[in-house]
Amino acid sequence: VQLQASGGGSVQAGGSLRLTCQGSGTIAEINAAGWYRQVPGKERDLVASSTTGSPPKYADSVKGRFTISVDSASKTVYLQMNSLEPEDTGVYYCNVDGVRELFGRRGFNAWGQGTLVTVSS
Repeated sequence: VQLQASGGGSVQAGGSLRLTCQGSGTIAEINAAGWYRQVPGKERDLVASSTTGSPPKYADSVKGRFTISVDSASKTVYLQMNSLEPEDTGVYYCNVDGVRELFGRRGFNAWGQGTLVTVSS
């Protein structure tokens, strides 16, 4: 399974970006997905997560500003980021847990390659 993350860029504080995590065609189901942020010298932190059948969860710092969504039909996970702040700067990674179908069904967990978000004040 391959995940292609995109949508990062440089914006001024108050701006918006939408990150996209496109999964490969072998994905049959997405059971859970998350977006993580990593800054140099620090661990990768969970920003938002979505699990089938449960409400999404957000880090306190992004509540009310970020929205995670999953389009199972297109095997895509989105992160809409509004009212961006300089503290949101970092490399964002998507993670997907699900089922792939290629010569049979098997569970998988995969990471995207990361996309850089830079927010200037």
